[in-house]
Amino acid sequence: MREKLQRFMWGRYGNDKFNQFLLACAFASLLISFFGGGLFYMIATVIMVYAYFRMFSRNISRRSEENQKYLRQTMKVRGFFTKKKNEWGQRKIYHIYKCPNCKQKIRVPRGRGRIAISCRKCGNEFIKKS
Repeated sequence: MREKLQRFMWGRYGNDKFNQFLLACAFASLLISFFGGGLFYMIATVIMVYAYFRMFSRNISRRSEENQKYLRQTMKVRGFFTKKKNEWGQRKIYHIYKCPNCKQKIRVPRGRGRIAISCRKCGNEFIKKS
């Protein structure tokens, strides 16, 4: 049985980030449909059929192109949350200030007292507590 499944899946595209997004949207539509939305049930069905079509497709180049387009569209949002996650992880070790002149973010170590911070971008110098 396992060999038959492996033979069936050979050359298929499989699951990617765009497919995961589609399946999450289908699941959310199904949840909304339980509260009386027949339209959302149809939307969920259509999205799920498309997601399975992509998953079992043999046209790998086309599916990969669709996934790359999705990743390009969501790059700004994912980048924003990645930056915030990094800043949140460094908050115990560093202070992050913005230069009052050019708004460049500057990271300084905590626990140094009042220090003069110079911006590398514009050369402005300002005093802050670290």
